[in-house]
Amino acid sequence: MPLYDKALHIVQRLREAGHEAYLAGGCVRDRLLGRPPKDYDVATGATPRDVQAIFPDTVPVGSRFGSVVVVLEGDPFEVTTFRSDGPYSDGRRPVHVRYGTLEEDVRRRDFTINAMMYDPVDDRVIDLVNGREDLDRGLVRAIGDADERFAEDRLRMVRAVRLACGLGFAIDGPTLGAIRNHAAAVTEVAWERIGAEITRTLTEGGARRGFELLDETGLLEVILPEVAAMKGCEQTPDYHPEGDVFVHTLLLLQHLENPAETLAYGCLLHDVAKPPCRQPAGERVTFYGHPELGAEMATEILRRLKRSRAVTERVAWLVRCHLHYTQAPKMRLSTLKRFLAEDGIHELLELCRIDALSSNGDLGYYEFCQRKLAELGETEVRPEPLLRGRDLIRLGYAPGPSFSAMLGAVEEAQLEGALGTRDQAVAWVREHYPLDRNGGNDEP
Repeated sequence: MPLYDKALHIVQRLREAGHEAYLAGGCVRDRLLGRPPKDYDVATGATPRDVQAIFPDTVPVGSRFGSVVVVLEGDPFEVTTFRSDGPYSDGRRPVHVRYGTLEEDVRRRDFTINAMMYDPVDDRVIDLVNGREDLDRGLVRAIGDADERFAEDRLRMVRAVRLACGLGFAIDGPTLGAIRNHAAAVTEVAWERIGAEITRTLTEGGARRGFELLDETGLLEVILPEVAAMKGCEQTPDYHPEGDVFVHTLLLLQHLENPAETLAYGCLLHDVAKPPCRQPAGERVTFYGHPELGAEMATEILRRLKRSRAVTERVAWLVRCHLHYTQAPKMRLSTLKRFLAEDGIHELLELCRIDALSSNGDLGYYEFCQRKLAELGETEVRPEPLLRGRDLIRLGYAPGPSFSAMLGAVEEAQLEGALGTRDQAVAWVREHYPLDRNGGNDEP
């Protein structure tokens, strides 16, 4: 059953039990924009206890705030009771809520375009805050007093940016001014929530516009001061005719199309260490060591944003290695094969392609690596080892620290094309690592 049909079923069941029920929030906005909603939320007059009595499979994820997840055929749907929020003390959640009316529920929401309800039974939109007009105008506008909305929930400031860039909308004047007023307080919100919004800003479309808005509102300086420090960090014009490091980074973000989180953060942070590494050198400037320092800084930033360990490690590797491809034409064949065999090489090369397109446009190194990948193929780039440790034992060598050096030397010769068969590898080992009279092996 499609997601919409399941959501309609929930609304109908609630109606049959005598409760008001509507589709609510982002799914209504997206349907009006002709975009397929990723999920469907339901707002209802039923209490959490009522909802749990009607549906057999529920999860009370936020029952004290009136929210219950109804699970239908494995798909979750958040069902929230109409409510009015009490005072906010932590810049994130109300101290208490009371169940209320549809109108009270609408007016406690964040933005007008997220506060419309849709009656799927009678096919009508319920719009009490002119959300449909703001959709037509392409505006993200806070409901009521914007300063009050952001004082209630600081995360709404970052969400406003994410909505604006993802939808290609503007943020209306008073809402934008209120974000500037409250930007310094955004870190009252849990970093995990901030990190989730920044990640969506990078990966859901309009990343360049998103970071321009983060900068314009003052949020960038608070959340990612290392990225804000890129502004005014000038580069040598022949390599970077586009401008300073911040402009260069924005151009990379402009090239992103439905990127993986790791590629998106790799593009954002690949030059994050250029400001602290910048050194004048006559008419030029240098940034020696910025990939290595950048990897350390990227790790700190992603830990702050509470991204996963796997994401953090991959992004640090992308940042550390993002210039390695420029050395590819000079590499020994074995070194080149090891480079092209790296886990994540295709993502690294995509970062390199976008980096080049965002500077002087020279794709020569990128095209060399892609050509070599195609020429060599998987079996040459990642060949099966000719010998393993057990083979050395069968040949009479005693296990020990020298095994790794011996196997590494065989691998090197294999990658260089000097060895192609197991028999050749055995003969090579016996020649270069002769056994002594006690059955051990002499170092060459």
